[in-house]
Amino acid sequence: MRVGFIYPAWTKSYGIFGYFARRNSSWPPMNLALLGAVVKQHGHEAFIVDGTPDNLSVDDTVAKVLAEEPEIVGLTTYSPFFHVQVELATALKKARPDLPIMIGGSHTTIVKEKALEDCFDYVFVGEAEDVLPRFLDRLQEGRTPEGLKGIIWRGEDGQPVFEGAADPLEDFDSLPMADRTLLDNSKYLLGTLEGRNPFTLIQTTRGCPWKCIFCASKDLNTTLIRRRSPASVVAEMKHVVDTYGIRHFFIVDDVLTLYDEHILKICDLIEDEGLDITWESSTRANLVNDEQVKRMAECGLIRLSFGLETVDTEMRKTMKKKVPLQYYVEANRILNKYNVEAMNSVMIGLPGESEETVRTLLRFLGENRDIKQANLAIAVPYPGTEFYEIAKQGDQGVTLHTDDFSQYRRYGAAVTTVGDLTPKDLVELQNEGFVRIYMAPWRWAPMYAKHGVFGFVLLFVRVGRMILWRSSRLFQSLFSVPKPAAAAAGAAGGQAETEFGHQGTPKSPHF
Repeated sequence: MRVGFIYPAWTKSYGIFGYFARRNSSWPPMNLALLGAVVKQHGHEAFIVDGTPDNLSVDDTVAKVLAEEPEIVGLTTYSPFFHVQVELATALKKARPDLPIMIGGSHTTIVKEKALEDCFDYVFVGEAEDVLPRFLDRLQEGRTPEGLKGIIWRGEDGQPVFEGAADPLEDFDSLPMADRTLLDNSKYLLGTLEGRNPFTLIQTTRGCPWKCIFCASKDLNTTLIRRRSPASVVAEMKHVVDTYGIRHFFIVDDVLTLYDEHILKICDLIEDEGLDITWESSTRANLVNDEQVKRMAECGLIRLSFGLETVDTEMRKTMKKKVPLQYYVEANRILNKYNVEAMNSVMIGLPGESEETVRTLLRFLGENRDIKQANLAIAVPYPGTEFYEIAKQGDQGVTLHTDDFSQYRRYGAAVTTVGDLTPKDLVELQNEGFVRIYMAPWRWAPMYAKHGVFGFVLLFVRVGRMILWRSSRLFQSLFSVPKPAAAAAGAAGGQAETEFGHQGTPKSPHF
């Protein structure tokens, strides 16, 4: 069968900030490239249409897909962009009513039968690498998916049929390399301190053993840890360098240094192969040390991210973030020592948040010169997370204002009231946070290296917005203007959407 995988443009919801969204988040859909390799390995054909780099409209995407004459198409989705997939699938059905459409991803794995809308024929739940080829074989033979786990479909009575989630993949090394020939690799660039460079994604380990309240660890089975052999990882790196000339890798592991011996063996093999590459990833601050970072830097590491989240002790307990704060200070110091960029991810709006806890966080970031980079998100109660259940039930001072997942964005919008902080308050505090973080002169050089002059343009736009907000608050206090009631979502516009935690990222193994 000829299978088309589609990743539609999603940045239009950001308005004038869509440019920055595309610039920061046009990541290659490597999960689809991997599935393309899997189905080709089993005798099928595959192609990918990625509408994000060129910001293709729905009509242009449909035309491009249908020009490839697919026999079935597949989409992947995260909760905030499920409506984007529905819009595209509806347009495809209108243009070709006989075209089967399947959808998978973290959102469908969590909501299951609720994702089987009229525009979809098949919904995949869980990892798809094993079940997808067998499903295609059956479809080609004119058979139903009866007896196959991991697929939701309509029975003869029109009702959903679901026989349980797919069994997780056991042998990571059994998978083929993602088929990057299905992508226009020249369109994927990533800002680093060494400039904007072509890059690709690669994975060495799946899973994270912890269960923070903002991650859908139970539904996505993320606590199951599986590793590729270091030899297979470096063989793929070498193949990418030799075939595509790409020399920067984003390792999409949740916890790169979970197993010291694993990443250090990869470093040894990179050195043995003489690979002139750079790479980056993310980990926990308490799982790095001086000797390890020194070795990784010698073998190409240029950036490492940590989930700092908040500096408030009680909030850290609530979110089940068990890493003591001093580890983040030390981890940033070690990375700076070896000229490795440290990216610290923080968020506001978790249970227990107040304006004072936000400002305490911003003071910590502003005063610590070892922290050169920080990304400030608004906490979102994605379905499948403990935070979602807290917000939905109205516990711990959190009120959820909508179940419209298209509003569940981490930048420039908010869907909860937390304590006295309305959605608008959270959006404006996020904006002020970015200003206070990046107005520090010692952060200008890395900002320029990653984003060029556009980074400063966005910063000045944020400054203007902050001045307007603070002036409005001053006016309200002087003339006793009542504080507006909580809105369902914050004002539009904000930093580009770049990550979703365990709700779904380009690292997601799900279809």
